[in-house]
Amino acid sequence: MTNIAPEEVKQRLESGEKLNLVDVREPAENEEFNIGGILHPLGKIRDFDVTELEHLKDQEVIVYCRSGNRSGQAAMMMETMGFANVRNLTGGMLLWRDLFGQ
Repeated sequence: MTNIAPEEVKQRLESGEKLNLVDVREPAENEEFNIGGILHPLGKIRDFDVTELEHLKDQEVIVYCRSGNRSGQAAMMMETMGFANVRNLTGGMLLWRDLFGQ
């Protein structure tokens, strides 16, 4: 697992790049604020339920949560399940909102 800075993700999104974003927070957190990722809570990953993410196994996947802790756990677990290029969004949505005010 490697980390990726919010500034890099935002720049890539603004340039029109299609990113594989996975939000590992709970549904209520996602409804409050999100950056367009697939909602797949950490609990599902812990249960080895990654069926809807299987098509991303050989692609870059950027996981995020509130602060970067749960997404770090998710990234490590996903790597053990065979995902080749998982990146953790540093600071999560807290840092994103601090930096970009969205």
